[in-house]
Amino acid sequence: MFNVIDEFTRESLAIKVGRRLRSEDVIDTLGKLFVERGVLEHVRSDNGSEFIASAVRAWFKKLKVQPLFITPGSPWENGYIESFNGKLRDELLNGEVFNTLKEAEIMIERWRRHYNTKRPHSSLGYKPPAPETFAPTSKHLEVRLVAV
Repeated sequence: MFNVIDEFTRESLAIKVGRRLRSEDVIDTLGKLFVERGVLEHVRSDNGSEFIASAVRAWFKKLKVQPLFITPGSPWENGYIESFNGKLRDELLNGEVFNTLKEAEIMIERWRRHYNTKRPHSSLGYKPPAPETFAPTSKHLEVRLVAV
């Protein structure tokens, strides 16, 4: 899974599910978000091959997006996404067996929408990040590829 979180609002903007995710998936997913919400100033990520790929770096450069790579082996530098990944695992993935990729996509998207619109977040005063309305976004994202 490729997870995209808005660092400011804590909203989960996208979860791309696939058997294998590559730089093209990063560009496609972020590209759709950039069209919808505007091009970002920064994108924070780990140093996975899909993020450091020359195609992604060239695309970021063309769009004037500054990549912010965490130090290898330092997941605490990507704290919001690590917290999100733990919640996703605890609240959904540990209790589900997906028989097909499509089933995984549907169930994960359903959970993502619940996370954004219904689930209370302690860091937000026990309110959801996007309660059934459009929430303004920051210009900073955290992204992470998670193997399931």
